[in-house]
Amino acid sequence: MKVRIGFGLGTQTPAGDAERFPALVDGLERRGFDSLWLSERLTGPAPDPLVGLAVAAGRTRRLKLGTSVLVLPGRNPVVVAKELASLDRLSGGRLLPAVGLGAPVPAEHRAFGVDRRARAGLFDEALTLIRRLWTEDDVHHDGEHFRVEGVTLRPKPVQDHVDVWLGGTSPSELRRTGRLGDGWLPSFTVPAEVEAGWATITAVAAEHGRTIDPEHLGVLVPYVRGELPPAVAAVVSSRRPDFDPRDVVPSGVDGLRRQLQRFVAVGASKFVVVPVEEPPDWDAELDELAAEVLPLET
Repeated sequence: MKVRIGFGLGTQTPAGDAERFPALVDGLERRGFDSLWLSERLTGPAPDPLVGLAVAAGRTRRLKLGTSVLVLPGRNPVVVAKELASLDRLSGGRLLPAVGLGAPVPAEHRAFGVDRRARAGLFDEALTLIRRLWTEDDVHHDGEHFRVEGVTLRPKPVQDHVDVWLGGTSPSELRRTGRLGDGWLPSFTVPAEVEAGWATITAVAAEHGRTIDPEHLGVLVPYVRGELPPAVAAVVSSRRPDFDPRDVVPSGVDGLRRQLQRFVAVGASKFVVVPVEEPPDWDAELDELAAEVLPLET
């Protein structure tokens, strides 16, 4: 099992100006992190993930580029397929897309212009169409939500098969990952839930005649520097009321390392570590992270 550790900017971690973001990207490449992941929240301070990753692609040669996650409902799938294929082509095949239905936040649903009840159908149809556009020519599609007549997408991605990862931990999200996903990247979770969720996903995949690479089990792990701030604990409790927030968001870089080891013990091997709050000094943050967690890579 190859353990790989990437770095993510959460929806509340900006670093999105012309000085801090390029310096962060350069620091990740220089220290040997596996990947950079940008989250999406239209109503939050984080930069647009595809714009940010395009900037990162132009500054790096090795760093993989992930979305965690890119929201599909509310987007034209032909445009998304073109954007992602272009990013994969221009980065030399470094694209790692994770896609989802969108945050359970009413303001986000309104911003995307999508009825919450329609998200699942839009997502399933869009993802299927995007994959066809990446691999086929002269694509025709007449579905419930989208109609495409004779589209041939150029350029195609560099990768022969672009693995698309899904997030989420609800029963419906686990089943969807088993049916459609090439990997799983849940967040705000604990090792026992990941172990059980992966068992469900692989069983559903088998029911549909599919297999998912056992190394495509990842986890997005948020962390804080000191004690868990009450505001952060309240957010975690609202999203995951069955968990102790301290079990979901480890404290300190040493606590983060121990949490990653717990996830490795249940089979996870791909990680996105995300600071809940922007540190005062990115260089110092990345130095400490690299020293503490990169030795876990194999």
